[in-house]
Amino acid sequence: MRVPPSREQRWTLRGEAAMIRAVMPPASAASLARPPLIVAALLALATLLVFAPGYAQYDTVAQFGQVLSGAFDDWHPPAMVQLWTWLHPLGRGTAPMFAVQVALYWTGLGLIAAALPDRWRQAGVLALGTSPLFLGWQVVVLKDAQMIATALAATGLVAAFQLRGRPLPIAAVAIAALLLLYALLLRANAVFALAPMIAALAPTGGIVRRAIITVAITAAVLAGSGTINHRLIGSAQSGVEKTQPLFDLAGIAARSDATSDTGLSPSQVAQLRQRRCVSPFFWDPLGEPSHCADVIAPLNALPSRQLYVRLASAVLHHPLAYAEQRLSHWNVTERWLVPAGLPSAAPPTDDEPNDLGLVPPGRTAAQWQRLAAALAETPLGWPIAWLAAAVLLAVAIASTPVATLIGSARHRLALGLLASAIALEASFMFVSIASDLRYHLWPMLATGVAAFVAPRPEMGRRGVVIACMVAFAVILPGVAARALLPAAPATYQAMLTWDAGAIALLPD
Repeated sequence: MRVPPSREQRWTLRGEAAMIRAVMPPASAASLARPPLIVAALLALATLLVFAPGYAQYDTVAQFGQVLSGAFDDWHPPAMVQLWTWLHPLGRGTAPMFAVQVALYWTGLGLIAAALPDRWRQAGVLALGTSPLFLGWQVVVLKDAQMIATALAATGLVAAFQLRGRPLPIAAVAIAALLLLYALLLRANAVFALAPMIAALAPTGGIVRRAIITVAITAAVLAGSGTINHRLIGSAQSGVEKTQPLFDLAGIAARSDATSDTGLSPSQVAQLRQRRCVSPFFWDPLGEPSHCADVIAPLNALPSRQLYVRLASAVLHHPLAYAEQRLSHWNVTERWLVPAGLPSAAPPTDDEPNDLGLVPPGRTAAQWQRLAAALAETPLGWPIAWLAAAVLLAVAIASTPVATLIGSARHRLALGLLASAIALEASFMFVSIASDLRYHLWPMLATGVAAFVAPRPEMGRRGVVIACMVAFAVILPGVAARALLPAAPATYQAMLTWDAGAIALLPD
């Protein structure tokens, strides 16, 4: 017996169709019937049917609690909680936000695919969207998935016109700007990814002008996001901005015996080491009240600005310890020279336990997630492999004369996506406190989309040889590390006390 679509599903499909009608030219009824758009709509419907109402992780439950209470703080993106509050009357639990996520995700991919000239490129973009690893995380109601979906939708709106050589109408510009503003507010480091992409989407300008646009957007977002979150939305300050300096100050102290510069006493440094408070995997041991929170409590009591000043002083006086701290974390978050089974890569198969009425999708969805978990253990789940691919592809495209390329708009969009991927991955060298794979999904997906958008570059035999050498240099050491290093713990509690000395380079 045929099951009719739910209210959330009907609402999502109507919204998806309205968005496409709003941005496509009036005389483009034929464009609406293009196979990529039809396939994208069918994939959206299939995603809704299989994965509704979406998965809820720890952050999801915490955000939904804020929706119900009406009390926001900035530990989770206030803009997302505000949107969820507006959508909450439309459906129970995660369903409205899940529906928005799915609609934006497939709208963006569908518009990008429909703007490409070749069937194989169109099929490639849509197939990328159905990859178990990408789709498996996209059906989790999280800020990371929201950022990906929103950025894809905005990119798709612009690509729908630019790749066809048409000027953007005011409606498309307004919708894309609104989507990008929301995406920028979803993660503190989203600006490192989206600023270069926004600059690339600008209709005119050389590399200098686009660099200026990137810097201006970055400065504006860093300066204005606090005002939007706290004064406009009204969220309370949670102290989340302290986590980065606390993580690095503790790491510098544990690696150098630094006391005067970090503000930690010799006994506190000894406790950091004894309790294994410094982990390259994440900052969490330092924040856990039952583990190490008391050790850094004096630092945590300081104002944020003073913490960053202290961190700058510690970096200046102990540059090698800081480099070791950041490189050890970057290695783990890139999932390169790490043990097998490193947690936080596979998407969830169940919801975080909660008493808020949030329920997971069914058995078919869980089976899909297990397939995604298997892929996460391969190089397809290593951010370092995607970063290497992004750099190689960017060099190949940039070194090919534009005159030999089929369409400079595709050239510009592909480079913008790759710049976005590379910039965000590079930012993790300095601004990152956790190693969850979901933080890297946008760079990975942007690299994949860019590979199908880009006109075929001129690589030559030498370029192919270099690409193969880079692939071996990245993949073989990663495989060897997983074969030789002791397996990582499988649970969160065990990770808090994990002896990661083999990859953290901690002193004995």
